[in-house]
Amino acid sequence: MVGIGPGSLEYLSRRALELLQEVETVAGYGTYLDLIAPLLAGKRIIRSGMTREIERVTAAIDAALGGSPTALVSSGDPGIYAMAGLVFEVCQHRRQAVCAVGSPIPAGALPLEVIPGIPALCAGAALLGAPLTHDFAAVSLSDLLTPWETIATRLEAAARADFVIVLYNPRSRRRASLLEKAQRILLAHRNGATPTGIVTGAMRSNQEVRIVPLAELHLAPVDMQTTVFVGSSASRRFLDFMITPRGYGEKYALTPGGEVKR
Repeated sequence: MVGIGPGSLEYLSRRALELLQEVETVAGYGTYLDLIAPLLAGKRIIRSGMTREIERVTAAIDAALGGSPTALVSSGDPGIYAMAGLVFEVCQHRRQAVCAVGSPIPAGALPLEVIPGIPALCAGAALLGAPLTHDFAAVSLSDLLTPWETIATRLEAAARADFVIVLYNPRSRRRASLLEKAQRILLAHRNGATPTGIVTGAMRSNQEVRIVPLAELHLAPVDMQTTVFVGSSASRRFLDFMITPRGYGEKYALTPGGEVKR
């Protein structure tokens, strides 16, 4: 299970690159496979579309069990809103024995390795500046697998606790209203002027980065390639950047010259 990060090959880890060069079969969502197309020449490709995740994972497992070294790719990190969990679930459901790569392999066991990648929240945060340097929470607004009532409860709790909140899957054509619903929940606990970072296509050719007040979030262009960063009460905008202080300014006196007075 290989995390390809934002999608640009320069942000791929060395381990991910090595494995993608070594394997014979690569499985993934079509858009993600296109991002790493230069690495796929001569390989067997298992490609499928959105909502075909179980089919894709099953085909990758079968390929590996058939003797073909296989990589299942996910954008970002495979363990964050991605395929690693489903691989383990399918293996557990099929009662397929698994083991960690590098450990002794019992008869019939499938060796599994999760290769981390730069997740969207890290790529987006880097482009915004430093919005996540204090406590934060991540919530997906997709209700395809999680009921909206559960999502709303989690948003309410995170907003009440004054976390910086990262919103994944904020808006799609079929779920156009959920971002506005989330905005109303957040505005019940946040000032409308709260800085809100909007990053689309992080570190890809279509990259766009903007910062808007929370009250104007519903007006911003947002899609499934967008990650939204809603600031806490401590977050602020500094020129074209968004920062959430860790608390050094409260513990130490920072002077205009940069010196620290204890």
